[in-house]
Amino acid sequence: MRMRGQGQKGSFSDLHLPVTKRYLVPPSRSRMVIIGGVGILLILVFILFNFFMGDASIAQRGPLSSGHANLSKDCGACHSRFGAVTNEKCAVCHEKYGDNLGVYTFKTHYLYHSNDPKRLTAGAGRTHHPFDVRDEVPCASCHIEHEGRQAKMTSISDRFCLACHDYQSFNQRHPQFAFVAVKEERPGLRFTHIRHVQEVVKLKNIADVEKACLYCHNAKPDGRRFEPIRFDRHCDTCHLTTTTATPNLPIRTADEIGVETLEALQRRNAPGTLWAFYTNPNEFRISGASVRKSPVYHEDPWIMENLRGLRKTLYADAGLTNLLVASAEGGDPNKLILYDEAVQTLKEQAMALRSSPSREVQSQLQEINALLDQVQKRTKDPATMLDQEKFITPFRLRTNALTQEQIEAGNAIVNNLSKPCKDCHLIQNATIVRVQKDQQVLKRAHFDHRAHILQRRCLDCHHEIPVEAHLNANKDVLEKVSDRAEIQNIPKIERCQECHNPKTTSNRCVTCHYFHPNKSHRSDLLLYMD
Repeated sequence: MRMRGQGQKGSFSDLHLPVTKRYLVPPSRSRMVIIGGVGILLILVFILFNFFMGDASIAQRGPLSSGHANLSKDCGACHSRFGAVTNEKCAVCHEKYGDNLGVYTFKTHYLYHSNDPKRLTAGAGRTHHPFDVRDEVPCASCHIEHEGRQAKMTSISDRFCLACHDYQSFNQRHPQFAFVAVKEERPGLRFTHIRHVQEVVKLKNIADVEKACLYCHNAKPDGRRFEPIRFDRHCDTCHLTTTTATPNLPIRTADEIGVETLEALQRRNAPGTLWAFYTNPNEFRISGASVRKSPVYHEDPWIMENLRGLRKTLYADAGLTNLLVASAEGGDPNKLILYDEAVQTLKEQAMALRSSPSREVQSQLQEINALLDQVQKRTKDPATMLDQEKFITPFRLRTNALTQEQIEAGNAIVNNLSKPCKDCHLIQNATIVRVQKDQQVLKRAHFDHRAHILQRRCLDCHHEIPVEAHLNANKDVLEKVSDRAEIQNIPKIERCQECHNPKTTSNRCVTCHYFHPNKSHRSDLLLYMD
């Protein structure tokens, strides 16, 4: 390097690159830290001001759902200061009857769908659920906000469901439908689908077999379930016509088992027999010591009353079964129906006391009706434990009071008296077996037929009973076909998985399972509260 003089650095190398006249001194680092800290503080102050005093446009993760859009400028409506969303904040708007959670508690979610109060107790009905159903779970742990205006907060992500349920998805380790394991139910009917489809096709001149099915299976407006089968709507065109009659039946005497005539019932005027005074006497034909009735009606009161009398004669004690239209076993799983029938029978029996001029009787009648009203209100409370066993009687024949000949004669009368009924119904212990009017196959899920009917025909899925294959078969062939009322003509999960998979259509949990209480049932849900 060549130097040009004192105090001058000159240049260096053969290229004569210049050298600065003074050394480069880096600025102080402490000044950079101060400037950066002040900047960060200003940004933090702005965010805090925006969060508490402004519209929180900076702090938000994303737009609120449309249901909460009016709260976009009021973060404090949901969030506590420097905290997450609490259940108390949710309850302010969603619970109309106080600030505490009531109809939207986590345990009420269980009760809403199961209608089983036992699930509110610790450990009941749970196999692998990490929560005690009595413990309150934060609403925000499942219902996530700030996902956009079109987001639906009740459309829960599968990860929240699968965190508790021991399977991976609908297509991986999802359990088989519960009703498939049952295979058959006890509908309490003698019924064959194929034969009835044949008759409906002839009667209505229907070319499409599926329309013949829909003649009886009438979908509800929501498309999820079907209306219960009703005799007056679906059956009376062919069954119990004006020519239907009972066989000649022996008339009851002091020494002989038999049936009571209309006149005898009028004279006895027993509770619940007020109908006898309004029944047409021309429907009965008395010939010597026997009586015959024609026509016969569905739930014919004369037949039902005589069955009740024969039951009391043949069996030691029928208990509360005498208050029911049919037996308590089998049939509809809704226990409330049993209690409603029993209360209705007692009200009809009490009605006969209205004609009594006694003030004491009238006063007691008012008390009886008041008590029956309280019973009905109590039984309609979903939190009330209803015991079906109270209506189930271990029938024991009166072998100590009746001879074997009398028992056989009594059973023969029961068979003949119920002969018009036995074309469809089952009779046990002089009692009609309860009919299951509606197969409640999906108790924890929903199925919308409207969403599927464009993709599949009814018989594409409901093929357990081979209707089309044996539609025009003769009677001998039909008797060999597996077609009984007990068979559930419902597809298995494999049929659903053909379409509901990641490649075809939605297989999310919320596609079929809707866990959230229905707001339209708020008045009913209030009964679920403690």
